[in-house]
Order: sequence, then C-alpha cells, then structure tokens
Amino acid sequence: MSFVKLSADAPFVVPLWPIFDYAVSKVSGGRFIPSQFEFVPHQTFFSTLPPVLVAIAVYYTVIFGGDYIFKKFRIKPFVLNGLFQIHNLFLTTLSLTLLVLMVEQLAPMIWRHGLFYAICHPDAWTQELVTLYYLNYLTKFCEFIDTVFLVVKQKKLTFLHTYHHGATALLCYTQLVGLTPISWVPISLNLGVHVVMYWYYFLAARGIRVWWKEWVTRFQIIQFVLDLGFVYFATYQKIIYTHFPQLLGVLPTCGDCAGTMVAAYSGCGILSSYLVLFIAFYIEVYRRSSTKKAKIVKAVKGGVAAQVNEYVNTTGKEKTPDSIRKRK
Repeated sequence: MSFVKLSADAPFVVPLWPIFDYAVSKVSGGRFIPSQFEFVPHQTFFSTLPPVLVAIAVYYTVIFGGDYIFKKFRIKPFVLNGLFQIHNLFLTTLSLTLLVLMVEQLAPMIWRHGLFYAICHPDAWTQELVTLYYLNYLTKFCEFIDTVFLVVKQKKLTFLHTYHHGATALLCYTQLVGLTPISWVPISLNLGVHVVMYWYYFLAARGIRVWWKEWVTRFQIIQFVLDLGFVYFATYQKIIYTHFPQLLGVLPTCGDCAGTMVAAYSGCGILSSYLVLFIAFYIEVYRRSSTKKAKIVKAVKGGVAAQVNEYVNTTGKEKTPDSIRKRK
C-alpha cells in the first residue's frame, strides 16, 4: 500500500479500498473478499425475489404480531437502552464507512468522465461499487431491528416507519438486479442521512439533547428531492431511447441510461412515495406542533392579560403581568 498526494484518484490521500479489502477478508476468514465479490442474480445470497419477499413478510409479522402481543397481554415495555445505543452506533459507523468508500470510487470517475457517465454508462457499474451497493443492501435487513426496538419499547408504529423499511429493502434489490449505475446517487445520499440520523438516536439514548433534531427530517426530505431529480432525469432518457426512438433529435436527450425499465419504474415509484410521506410527517410533527405551541403560548398570554384587566377594573390600580405571576 503506497501513500499518494490528495487528488481525484485519492480523495482521502490514503487509498482506503485496499485497507477495507484486507480487513474484511481477515475478519470473515477469507469467506468474503470485497475485491473478488461478484453479484450474480439467482446465485448470490438474497439475489432472488422470493427470499426478499419472505424476509419482508417476516419483518411485518414480527413487528405487528409483537405489538399485538405486548398490548394484548399488557406486557411492560423493555428498556434495552444499552443495546439500542450499540445498534445505533454500529449503523452510524457502518454508514460512514460505506459512504467514504463510495466517495473514493466515485470521485475519479466523475472527474475523468463526467456526471452523466457516472449515472448512466454501463461501465460505471464497477466491481467495487457493486460490492458496496450489495453491502448497503444487506444493511437494510439489519435496519429492520429499528422497528423491533420500537415494539419492545412500546413506541407508536407509524405507517411511514414500517412502510419505509420494507420498501427500501425491496428498492435496493430491484436496483441491484436491474444493474442501474445511478444507484450510487440515492445510496450515497441515504448513507449520509443515516450517519446523522443514527448518531442522533445514539445521542438521544445517551440522554443528550441536540438543537438539530428537526434537521434530520429536513435532510431526509432534501435527500429525496435530489434523488428524484436524478432518477426522473435518467428514467426520461431511458424511456425515450427504449420506447420512443423516433423522437430522438426531436426531444432533448443526453443519451441512453443503463439498467432495466423495471428498476427505473420501481425507483421512481418508491422514492416518490417517500418524498410525499416524509413531507406529510414533517408537517404533522414539526409544523403543526409548532402551531399548537404558539396557540398555547398565546392563550397563556391572553389569560395573563385578562387577569391584569380584571385587577385594574376591580382595584383601580395598575398591575404588571410579572407581578401577577409572582403572586401565584
């Protein structure tokens, strides 16, 4: 391993992929060597649809069944704060590791060939990136544990949370099987969000309150807006070249995009649903709650003002709101 100067080929100065390859190979006892990995549909673990659907079905059975049992038999919520901290620290570390490794692969590609090449050219589907896509895909099943914690702690199960976890595992599967080079856009943005999100959950479990809690949801919404900008663009190119070649030269196009139409449509559909649901969640949790708080404050102030007026009308003396509060 040689050290090089900072450049597009080595954005972190030290080549990280060889270190990652060596470490994972050692830890796995040679059973998984990143530099030799190849995703083969119908051969690689979780590379066919039935096992994926079964895993998702088991996930929903466990969380909804578990929630029903806890409520039916009035089982006291479990705390599990230590395990919850470990879970979140593990996921924020894993997300950061995969994100950094992806940036290392993408920086030289975009620098040499441009952004359109990186999202649409078949050669952008490199062995290193596919390995990272696959590892990210496997983490989606690990993230199912998020909801298990909610169940045993007897927190409310929202549609957004339960739908999002199952749909994301399915989305990652369709993109891997569909050979979509654009996968790095939603994956890298999602990893960035997860670094922040799981770090926030870790701090919250430690009893540390932070001012940027609301920004976690904002980052998620920004992520989906950017995702859809790229995905709609690539899907538009794909549709023109696949279904309407007669319109080439009539409609503006940049070139065909690699990947299957099924992957393109599923990406557009699932990511669009995320944007709608997260915006609705943000409005419900933050905007409406802020409005309710403002109304409560206004009502309290109105009540104090009414007491002042009543006191003046009764005694003929002036009294400040502060003095009324002190009297209480």
